[in-house]
Amino acid sequence: MFSKMTSNIKVSVIPEYDSKNSYPSENRYVFKYNITIENDGSFPIKVLKRKWLIFDVGFGYTEIIGDGVIGLTPEIPEGENFAYFSNVMLRSGVGNMSGKYLVKNMETQETFEIEIPKFNLLSEVLSN
Repeated sequence: MFSKMTSNIKVSVIPEYDSKNSYPSENRYVFKYNITIENDGSFPIKVLKRKWLIFDVGFGYTEIIGDGVIGLTPEIPEGENFAYFSNVMLRSGVGNMSGKYLVKNMETQETFEIEIPKFNLLSEVLSN
């Protein structure tokens, strides 16, 4: 597990190689990642946007920017968490991801960024 705390918001990531949906002979390595956003702060937040930096060895960086997460802009009350999973496809089978969420303090309406920890992606095919 990879975790990072920013402004009393903890983001944890558990990546996993998805061998059932990967096709190494076609340079398609799929990874699932489970994310939990824990609000340990003293006010409710809302996740507005996400920004990912995906590194694929031999192919460089890709930046992904979008609204919310998995089609949602979840509100997370203080002391609560929100969990979801998603996936990414690499061509090399080796890389990493990191990023940021733009969140809003629902009491003051101010926005701020929280960090998503960098996590490694390594296919089982290449690690044996």
